[in-house]
Amino acid sequence: MASNGNNAERVNPVLRISQLDALELNKALEQLVWSQFSSCFHGFKPGLLAHIEPEVKAFLWLFLWRFTIYSKNATVGQTILNIQYKNDLSQTQKYQPLSKHQKLWYLICTVGGRWLEERCYDLFSSRQLESFCRTKHFINFVAGLLQLCGLLNFLIFLQKGKFATLTERILGIRSVFCRPQNVRQIGFEYMNRELLWHGFAEFLIYLLPLINMQKLKLKISSWSLPIAVFSSSENTLAAHCKECSVCGEWPTMPHTIGCSHVFCYYCIKSNCLFDMYFTCPKCGTEVHNLQPLK
Repeated sequence: MASNGNNAERVNPVLRISQLDALELNKALEQLVWSQFSSCFHGFKPGLLAHIEPEVKAFLWLFLWRFTIYSKNATVGQTILNIQYKNDLSQTQKYQPLSKHQKLWYLICTVGGRWLEERCYDLFSSRQLESFCRTKHFINFVAGLLQLCGLLNFLIFLQKGKFATLTERILGIRSVFCRPQNVRQIGFEYMNRELLWHGFAEFLIYLLPLINMQKLKLKISSWSLPIAVFSSSENTLAAHCKECSVCGEWPTMPHTIGCSHVFCYYCIKSNCLFDMYFTCPKCGTEVHNLQPLK
């Protein structure tokens, strides 16, 4: 962090989306740490951590606080996004790190508040005495009031762009960039090529199933080989029933479709079933009547 070296520099405000992203990264890290920690006890007796789960979580969050807020003035999510906390109670515009009192109160408001909420819920959920019920209603009222204050603070944050959480507003700590954000020169030539290629590929994926590739191939082959050049040889082969016009092999169960060419029964039948507009690949005659060659 540039908390000590950049004290002479003016702070740079942080975008709202960057502050919200930092909060989401912090939540994801806490879930990851807890899942990794709880997975270490899968081989033990079920429910081993159920009675002390709030205390274990508080210890883990205390460990994270010690190596993030206390030592670096920033959470893990803020560190990833080049953000840190600034003491906004100071009158100077230069960067001022958090005081020890602000760090301790941050610990109490975040870690201690969540521990108290979870422990009170476990404590009063199984008690039905009247005194416990009154205390439970009072705690629920306080929790609802804090939720309402958090909502109002979030609306103000959307307008002003400062203090994303209620804890930050109460303690007077604000998110600023660690280093000035430089304007980046980004070339979009590679992205344009990728977008153009993906668009062309999607167009082909949509178009190719609509094209009868076999018929197109046969049509192109009939154009590329002039009919007049070897019409006499083909008629001779067809007359002697030596070649199927589709597979080019000796015709099995030879059939005709009304032209002078001969086909295997399976070749012409499968092509007719596949394409109702099938034509002879040699002369282009449409299939009018399939008859065995006599």
